[in-house]
Parts: sequence; C-alpha cells; structure tokens
Amino acid sequence: MKSMATLLKVKREDRPLMYTIYYAFFVSGMMSTLIGALLPFMKSEYQMSYVLSGAVLSAHQIGNFSALLIAGVLPYLIGRKRSTLTLAMGIVIGFLLITLTANPLLLLLAFAFTGIGRGTFSNITNVVMSEIAENKAASLNLLHAVFAVGAFLAPFIAILATVVLNVGWRVSAWLLVAFELIALLFISRSTLSSEPTKRSKGGEASFLRSSEFWINAATLFFYLCNEASIMGWLVTYFTDTGRLSPALAQTTSSALWIFILVGRLLCAYLASKMNKNLLLIILGALQLSFFIMMITVDSITLIYLSIFGFGLSMSGTYPTILSTVDSKLTSSTIAMGSLIAVATLGAILMPTIVGSIAQVQGMAGGLATISVAIGVMLFLMIIKFIRSYRGQHIQ
Repeated sequence: MKSMATLLKVKREDRPLMYTIYYAFFVSGMMSTLIGALLPFMKSEYQMSYVLSGAVLSAHQIGNFSALLIAGVLPYLIGRKRSTLTLAMGIVIGFLLITLTANPLLLLLAFAFTGIGRGTFSNITNVVMSEIAENKAASLNLLHAVFAVGAFLAPFIAILATVVLNVGWRVSAWLLVAFELIALLFISRSTLSSEPTKRSKGGEASFLRSSEFWINAATLFFYLCNEASIMGWLVTYFTDTGRLSPALAQTTSSALWIFILVGRLLCAYLASKMNKNLLLIILGALQLSFFIMMITVDSITLIYLSIFGFGLSMSGTYPTILSTVDSKLTSSTIAMGSLIAVATLGAILMPTIVGSIAQVQGMAGGLATISVAIGVMLFLMIIKFIRSYRGQHIQ
C-alpha cells in the first residue's frame, strides 16, 4: 500500500516537515471548536452578554486577520521558522488568559491572541503544503481533513472535563495548551527555514490587480461568515433555545465535524475527478438547503440529519476554493496571507452581527441571518464557474 507521502507526491526529505505541518493544523482544528464548546461555560460563569460573547468571537477573528497579514510579511524579515514560533505562541497565551480572568477587555485580548496563533498556522500550513506536495488539491483537502479531526475531538475533551470527570472547563483549555507546546517543539526542530525569505523581483503586490484574486477572496469572505458564526454559536444556539439538552448541544459541534472530515476526504477524491468549480456549486447549494433545515425542524433526529448534511456539504469548500487559485498566488506568503486576510473580514464581522441580532431578536433570529451569507456565497460560486467555463472555451 502506498504511503500518504507517496500519494501526495512529497519528496522524502520533506516528509518529516509534512507530518509536522499536519500535526500543527490538527491542533489548530482542536482550538477552533474548543472555543465554541467552552463559550457557554464562560458565558455562564463570567456573566457574559450575547454582545460580549459575539465580540470575543470577533476578537479571535481580528487576531486571525492581523496574523495573516503579519505572517505574510514577517518571514521576509526573520524567516519562516522564527515568525511561526513567535506568532503561534498566541494560542498558549490566549488560552491561559481566558482561564484566569473574567475582565471583558482581557478576554477580548485573550481571544485576539488565539486568533493570532490560528492565523499563523493557517498561512504557513497552506503555503508549505502547496510547495512540497505535487498533488496540491489532495494535499490541501487532506490538510483540512486533519484540521477536522482535531475539531471533532476537542468538544469531547470539553465533555470529558466538565461532565464525565467534573474537573471544570479550564482543564480542557490547559490540555490544549500542552498540545500546542508540543506543536511548537516539532516546528522548532523542523526544516522550516530560519533565514529571511528572499523577495522575488517584479513586485509582490501585483496580485491585487487580479480579478481572480478578488473573486476568490469574496467567495471565501462569505464562506468564513458562515463557518466562523456556526462554529462559534452552534452550541450556544441549541443550549439557549432549549431545542437540545446541554449535553446533546455539546455534541453538535463534534457531529458537524464528523461529516466535515468525511466530506473533506470525499472532496479530495472528487476534486481529481470532476470540475472543481462545479463541485463548489453543488456544495454551496447543499449548504443552504441543510442550514435552512437545521434552523426550522424540531425533531432531534432531523436536527442531527441536517447537521450531518450541512457538515458534509461545508466540508470541502475552503480547500477546494484554494485549489482553484492560481499557483502564483498560493506559492506566495504575501498573496496567500492577503487572500485569507480579506476573506477573514467576514469571520470578524458575522459573529458580532449574529450576537447583536440575538440580543434583540433572540438566538434563533441571530443564527438565521447566516442564511444570507450562504446565499451570497452560492451566487459567487456560480460566477466562478461561469468565469472558468468561459476561460476554458476562450483558450
């Protein structure tokens, strides 16, 4: 049986780096859902309003946004390894801080730090895998599948700490810190360059004049509106509306990520068998259908069915969009950092919008606004398909 490295066409000397990158993104996935899993406990203990809860989720995305910009430039100054180690420490600092204080300003700062670490991993892992793997579409889908495994496991860590062992939600945060420190240790011993990256001649900002850059950035913008809000608010939504018990509500995040994992593996296969832009339209249409189903049905069975369908359809969107981007963009840390940073503005804005509407209309009304973002995303996917179809026939 062929190894994963062989299937992805990764050179032997780059294989230790590949596994390090996958583990780092696995930890980043754990963090992404642990934030949502711990938010109801923090909201209760710290007496946080919907507005503050939405603000800390947006602070996380602001940190993510900032890191994507900084991580695109810092390697040119101090090298990839030093910049990654420096910025990724934000996850350690942030998770330690949220366990120590209920001060709103410090909580905002703590979530911003976690976002800095997440943005750093998002940038460096996608760039490195695009460089060392010849089978780019499969490597990126598998990279995000590993992220999904971490995201799936994290809520169970929260359940284990709070329900099974009854040792409190802080223990799960501290465990994540330990996983992160291991990731940083691996990175420090990896073959990532410690030397400042050399700039290519011809101007790094030329990608800003590319219509392809902006259509992909806009599509990712609305996708991340959807993803960030769902990941941050899903457990709180089912808890506060009473549609599921607190224990069942905690499992919704993991249920979502089970099918995100399955879907990303499936999309890694389908991406090599069919038009990727057509695949995106199918995924977008299914997302809209299953999301509407999720917020309208009352049956527990149908709720979980809609979550599974939504996770399956949401699964391959992000990596598949990235795999349609020209290699001139994906191989540049500045271009990739800028693309993901522009898209991350959606992840910054939408959680606060949901929280603000929930403060007035209730959590059900707040979450329902996400359907608008999904609809716009689907429209942009159709535009991407038309552009690619015309481009193929012009050629």
